[in-house]
Amino acid sequence: MANENKFEQAKGNIKETVGNATDNKDLENSGKEDKASGKAKEFVENAKDKVNEAIDKLKK
Repeated sequence: MANENKFEQAKGNIKETVGNATDNKDLENSGKEDKASGKAKEFVENAKDKVNEAIDKLKK
């Protein structure tokens, strides 16, 4: 899943760059949305992992 989030961020970065270079605001904004979505998903996944690690420690 982490790789998918990184891919989504990279895809967003490319779309944003191309949109900026071609003065295509729709593409640029779509890229920004993809980057933000990928970062948010990555953050949630990392938080979930931390919670699961804490739970595992408490069980021991």
